[in-house]
Amino acid sequence: MIFNLSNKATIGNQFLAELRDAKLQTDRMRFRRNLERIGEILAYELSKTLEYKEVLVETPLGTARTKVPADRIVLATILRAGLPLHQGLLNYFDQVDSAFISAYRKHHKDGTFEINLEYVSCPDLNDCVLILSDPMLATGASIDIALQELRPLGTPKATHIVTAVAATAGLNHVRRLYRRANIWMGAEDEELTAKSYIVPGLGDAGDLSFGTKLQE
Repeated sequence: MIFNLSNKATIGNQFLAELRDAKLQTDRMRFRRNLERIGEILAYELSKTLEYKEVLVETPLGTARTKVPADRIVLATILRAGLPLHQGLLNYFDQVDSAFISAYRKHHKDGTFEINLEYVSCPDLNDCVLILSDPMLATGASIDIALQELRPLGTPKATHIVTAVAATAGLNHVRRLYRRANIWMGAEDEELTAKSYIVPGLGDAGDLSFGTKLQE
C-alpha cells in the first residue's frame, strides 16, 4: 500500500508548501514543526489500518467502551534528519517504544556516496508493528540499510515506512525490496540528480532542521 498525502486536498499541503519554500526554510523552528505536522497527519492516516481491541474506561460517571491499538508499536528513525518527523509520529503514538539508527552519507569526489552506520538502539521487534521514518526517500539506500540492520532484532508483523518527500526511483527501489511494506509519504517527486538529491525536493532536511553539519 502507498499513501500520498499530496493527492488529497487537505491542510497537509500547506505544511508541505512551507517545507519546500526557500524563504520560509530560514526559520528552523517552523521547518521542524512542519515536519512534525506531516508526521502527525501521516500517523493519523496510518492509524486507520491498525488492528484495535475494545477496552473499558472508568469515567467519573460510569464506564465507557472504546477501542485502542491492539499491537505493540515501535517507531524507528534515522538520525539526525528523522528526529522532527519521528516526533510528529510520537505525538500521536505516544505510548510506543522507539528505535534510533545513526547513519550518514559519505560523499566521494566522483559524485558517488556510501551510507555509513554507527549506532543502532532498538527493542525487540518480534510481532510488533514497525514504523520507520526518514524525511527524504531519495535512492532508498538509507531505508534499505536501516531495515537490514533491524532484521536481526526480530520479525515485525507489519512494516510501515513514513517519509515527507520521496523520489520515484527510490520509491520503486524500496517497493521492489520490501513488497509487503506500506509507504506513507507527503509527496512524490520524479527527478533525482546525479548526486542523488530530490528535485524539486526541499533541500537537506537535517541541515534545515538543525544547522549545517561539519563536512567529512
